[in-house]
Amino acid sequence: MTDQGETITDLGERELPFGRRVKLQNVDFHNGLNLLRMTWREGRRFTQIDLDPASAALFAGDVLDWARANSDDN
Repeated sequence: MTDQGETITDLGERELPFGRRVKLQNVDFHNGLNLLRMTWREGRRFTQIDLDPASAALFAGDVLDWARANSDDN
């Protein structure tokens, strides 16, 4: 738990092209709000994005559509 009244649970971490990494975490804010936190690392630079479930579902759909359209199976 952090000082901000939240519990963070690691969900996974992935290596990405060109030496980048992304880490996924569930953030429970103890007021009933749960967000998906994506932390992107490129060298020493970090970008953190928090998504609610509806936004995460839309984002996941967009990524899946792109992956299907650009896979070698097409």
